[in-house]
Amino acid sequence: MKYVLVTGGVISGVGKGIIASSIGTILKSHGVRVTSIKIDPYINIDAGTFSPYEHGEVFVLDDGGEVDLDLGNYERFLDVTLHRDNNITTGKIYQQVIDKERKGDYLGKTVQVVPHITNAIQDWVTKVAETPVEGNERADVCIIELGGTVGDIEGMPFIEAFRQFQFRVKKENICCVHVSLIPQPKTTGEQKSKPTQSSVRELRGLGLSPDVIVCRSVTPLAENVKDKISLFCHVDPEQVYCVHDVTSIYRVPLLLQGQGADDFLIKRLQLQTSQVSRSKHLIARWRELADRHDRLLKEVSIVLVGKYTELSDSYASVIKALQHASLAANHRLDLKCIEAADLEESTRQENPQKYHEAWKELVAANGLIVPGGFGVRGSEGKIRACHWARTKKIPFLGVCLGLQCAVIEFSRNVLKWEDANSTEMNPDTSHPVVIEMPEHNTGQMGGTMRLGKRKTLFKTEKSIMRKLYRNQDSVEERHRHRYEVNPEMVAVLEEKGMRFVGRSEDGERMEIMEMEDHPFYVGVQFHPEYISRPLQPSPPYLGLLLASCKKLSSFASQGFRPSPRMSFCEDSDGGTDGDSLLDEKDDAAP
Repeated sequence: MKYVLVTGGVISGVGKGIIASSIGTILKSHGVRVTSIKIDPYINIDAGTFSPYEHGEVFVLDDGGEVDLDLGNYERFLDVTLHRDNNITTGKIYQQVIDKERKGDYLGKTVQVVPHITNAIQDWVTKVAETPVEGNERADVCIIELGGTVGDIEGMPFIEAFRQFQFRVKKENICCVHVSLIPQPKTTGEQKSKPTQSSVRELRGLGLSPDVIVCRSVTPLAENVKDKISLFCHVDPEQVYCVHDVTSIYRVPLLLQGQGADDFLIKRLQLQTSQVSRSKHLIARWRELADRHDRLLKEVSIVLVGKYTELSDSYASVIKALQHASLAANHRLDLKCIEAADLEESTRQENPQKYHEAWKELVAANGLIVPGGFGVRGSEGKIRACHWARTKKIPFLGVCLGLQCAVIEFSRNVLKWEDANSTEMNPDTSHPVVIEMPEHNTGQMGGTMRLGKRKTLFKTEKSIMRKLYRNQDSVEERHRHRYEVNPEMVAVLEEKGMRFVGRSEDGERMEIMEMEDHPFYVGVQFHPEYISRPLQPSPPYLGLLLASCKKLSSFASQGFRPSPRMSFCEDSDGGTDGDSLLDEKDDAAP
């Protein structure tokens, strides 16, 4: 097993996750099997109880693991399925060590950071690296991203663990990649290498010497700056790579490959010739994807009505899924995020300007999405947005809480149940159309929701969502919720035109909702964004974007199957928007 350790310096959020994912992508383009591990030095057991403002969204895996959003980047870039153990936290490591100590596994010895914690880290990495992520075959290379910044006190045990680890696995089997920021003050416009020098000096002082330095900068790295970094950081100039700001993240793997990163890593890790199949198909598709993103001229406006809109990472997977679908629909995504509370009557009274600005953006949108969330704040604004989309025939997708808000709105305005609500928002409502799951453990927060991959069965063939899923009898998507549509209310809702076309295997949970006599009004209880891929967009998101671009009917006329190497549908003048993102091999549903 070969390992690539990715560390970060100067600031957090420098882009380690994208760099690590891109390294995996360029290695995969050579036929190398890749797995990945994300290390988060916080003491939390997992990301499940975080506020989205802390670390962005909580990403959910097939096995129900609630993990850091960077694992979403790995799955999307590498097209692999990871597991909860691929995310290591300080909390998990300490919990494991303390449990062993309580059982007496250390035979009465004093339990210390060195060697017990550091050994536990190394053992965990070794075990996860050996776990297959593609079929039954073990990966050739494990890419490990160490979260945080070099010098953080929380990360010290992990740095020490990898200092020891390089001797356990031998130096030729591990490569250290350090990602650092090159600031460029506006006053002088000069790129500054000193922060990177200091960061590398600190890393080397802790026993890890980087083989590769990836410099994040606004503009391409000047040669004299590269030479200075090479001189002071003990690496060849060829091992200093620049990743400057680009038009899309799809260009990052191309940037690294263009500077020879793939050839260096293959040589540095001594990957055997038999392991390296120089297939350029994957990287060619990434190039096509990046080019497509840059040349699209037509725009489609989508409004996201949420409650964590101050930080875009709070909806990272939703935004990625919208981008994947917009590329497939040959339109540039113009995404506007509206705070749900700004649509409410209370905001109209307190801040009329903010209220009218929010509604102005909402009514101008081509399509509307209401994503998941928790809590009372902003719920009435989301319900108002659902009402607007339903009555004005605006393409709409409700995800998780978005589905529940659509059901509440329909119950209030069509069934005339004025106090209809979720028991999460109003436990005393006389019409609880959304209720808490019976098995939910109310005494504990972490890991108690309905999590991970679950099967949804289609109950009818007359369904737009079934057709978008290529007419499958069932689909498997990832869930993260503790409230659901009240099954006792379903019959009344369906009598008035709200159809629940997809249900759980036992028929008790409402998974997919569609509205009759509407261009596209869909709600799903699961989170389809989690398994959306750049080359395989999520069907619910694709349906929203096609409807918003007024292409859904044309797509339907093709039998919901894109023509090979052609756009999804023709423009009104008979021309096409360009090549489709998908070819025949991509026709299978995710």
